[in-house]
Amino acid sequence: MIQQREVPLIKEHLNRQPKSLLIRGGRIIDPSQQVDAIGDLFIADGKVRWLSTQGTFSAPENCPVVYARGMVVCPGFIDIHCHLREPGFEEKETIATGTRAAAKGGFTTVCCMPNTDPPVDSGATVEYILSVAANEGVVRVLPVGCVTKARAGSELADFSELSTSGVIAFSDDGNPIADSLLMRRALEYSRDSGLPVIDHCEDTSLSKAGVMNEGTVANRLGLKGIPAAAEESMVARDIELARVTGGRLHIAHVSTAGSVALIRRAKEGGIPLTAEVTPHHLTMTEERVTSPSGYDTNAKVNPPLRTARDVQALIAGLKEGVIDAIATDHAPHTDADKRCEFENAAFGISGFETALGSLMELVHRGELDLVTLVSKLTHEPASFLRRDDLGTLKADATADVTIFDPDAEWAVDPLAFASKGKNTPLAGCVLKGKVMATICGRKVVYKDDAIKLETARREAGA
Repeated sequence: MIQQREVPLIKEHLNRQPKSLLIRGGRIIDPSQQVDAIGDLFIADGKVRWLSTQGTFSAPENCPVVYARGMVVCPGFIDIHCHLREPGFEEKETIATGTRAAAKGGFTTVCCMPNTDPPVDSGATVEYILSVAANEGVVRVLPVGCVTKARAGSELADFSELSTSGVIAFSDDGNPIADSLLMRRALEYSRDSGLPVIDHCEDTSLSKAGVMNEGTVANRLGLKGIPAAAEESMVARDIELARVTGGRLHIAHVSTAGSVALIRRAKEGGIPLTAEVTPHHLTMTEERVTSPSGYDTNAKVNPPLRTARDVQALIAGLKEGVIDAIATDHAPHTDADKRCEFENAAFGISGFETALGSLMELVHRGELDLVTLVSKLTHEPASFLRRDDLGTLKADATADVTIFDPDAEWAVDPLAFASKGKNTPLAGCVLKGKVMATICGRKVVYKDDAIKLETARREAGA
């Protein structure tokens, strides 16, 4: 049973928020409206009130102004797959620390997976998460409910109760839904309810005891590998079950070229499914497991980092629309979880705060255009959630806004993370692309020290 507790007040930095804000002169990218132009954005009372790429907006007197020249202004990022760890694993992360990390990474909405303790298989647990998020979180938290009771894979959870409580999808993430009949029944409910089933596609009989991608690097290092077939065989099964049932299938953290090909063919055949890919699978290969001092356990993730060929297939899948969204799979761990032998280390990367900087590498190399990247972080995840009020800067939409400098360089320092999870293979790396401010509804939930709030009065006299 979840213990109720006195919720501490941890939002002191959000006090005295401005009721209105003008963001002036930034490059406004809003794929939901096919907008990509220099302009002004005015928000008030938690809503987008005015967007113009044609002229200068006359702000109310004393209205705070952010001068965003050289920066991108876009809808707030939406992460449809993350782990906030609470309840049960607060030593790894809490809803408070996780949402602060999300805000620092430009995310205004995060969907948290149900592998908590207790798992999210009851209305009471959903209500607990929503209550803590409302009191301690700084961005919007949308829970994902379990497919099976206790994520044990034996009996379906009460989907009706979970739906009524407010989950946005069902998943046993961390575990695959191994029983094909249970997966079929889950997809049948998905068809009727409209809520997707998110599957962690892994045949554990093939991946058992594996710790990295199966191949030449694993052989050289003497580590047991996880074959691509472990993912692809389950993707193929799920696609067939989606075809039979008409349910809403979503494939989590796609990592192989074979999976991309299967999803492409399924979509061409009219099967209703969506898919996501993580920043680390788009930007790193299995070689990242090696380090000058031996093995880097911070690069141990499930599914594992794959080959350069797989990375190129994932990028192509994004550009073609085969893969619908980029999701972090933010998986924070304690130092003890990772500071051990590679075989014993936990799977997972803490990804909120490095997501944009990592992904901008693809843009700067010319492998992905900036508008597509923004779309995969905003408009398309909102479409997955079927939320017209999110992932857009349309008039009267919720004022979720991310401002980032595409050219700002910064060195990754895990000790400076807002997340409790310092587990990243990017420590010490210099990334090019930095979130400068994040606005979630009525509140500026993150602001880089380089961002200054001016006033309309000062602007007029300048």
